Amino acid sequence: MNKRIIAILLVVATIVISCQPRPKDQENNSAEPAKTPAGQHAKPAESGYADVNGLKMYYEVYGKGKPIVLLHGSYMTIPLNWSHIIPLLAGDRKVIVAEMQGHGRTRDIPREFSYEGMADDVSGLLRHLKIDSADIVGYSMGGGVAFQFAVRHPEQVRRLVVLSGAYTHDGWWPDVEAMYATINADMFKGSPIQKQYDSLGNDPAHFPEFVKKVISIDLKPYDWSKDVKNIQAPIFMAIGDADGIRYEHALELFRAKGGGKMGDIHGLPKSRLAIIPGTTHIGMMQRTDLLIPMITDFLDADLNAAPPTF
Repeated sequence: MNKRIIAILLVVATIVISCQPRPKDQENNSAEPAKTPAGQHAKPAESGYADVNGLKMYYEVYGKGKPIVLLHGSYMTIPLNWSHIIPLLAGDRKVIVAEMQGHGRTRDIPREFSYEGMADDVSGLLRHLKIDSADIVGYSMGGGVAFQFAVRHPEQVRRLVVLSGAYTHDGWWPDVEAMYATINADMFKGSPIQKQYDSLGNDPAHFPEFVKKVISIDLKPYDWSKDVKNIQAPIFMAIGDADGIRYEHALELFRAKGGGKMGDIHGLPKSRLAIIPGTTHIGMMQRTDLLIPMITDFLDADLNAAPPTF
């Protein structure tokens, strides 16, 4: 068995493992159904379908406060990607989660899959909910959607958080990028991803088509460097130290947003960067112990404040 196939199998195994419940002593990092800090299952205050760009886009809304939108990764759904994170944010925020084109309860339509199209769908969802602007958090594929959302709809974004996402096709390590063309439905056979696809009312016969269509967006080159570096909203980009995203890719954006200088001399940049230790691409979603405090601090911070002095 060649190294590429082994790597693919490891990726799939990681996806399967990451979707399984974890021990109760690690409950805050689990992928179990959403629970409040008191241990109760979180129920959405609102859910339904928004008619946007030819889609009937499924969404849920939790909590009250400043709006924050969570955008899931490839092949994921609200329960698989966000169930353990929603309760950690919904205590003092209005958390909006949606399922992208073809994912979960948002049925596919005869439209090319694209980051740009999904960004426009999110924009339409906010208009449907009568929300002028929101904080945007995107993971993996959702990170690409978040970048495009901020590029295409800058008036609707307050602050941007990108977790393990890329703004150019070669922002991924070369072996990861080369792996995409080999992904197929057989690799997900029996996994939580396939089971959830079937259980949410999709036609199991279309699962191979779904897998192929989702990965299509990463099989063609893209480079949004210029537009992303011109985003005016503050950006917090986080990757794992064992992620699929190249360190240099994240550093290049951070430097473009004012990083790479001593803050005590030049002041803090409004944007931030984190490289999470001991963390893989899939494992990013399990690091709530580190991520949630950093995300909430970024969203709540006075970014115009002067750095501390002696």
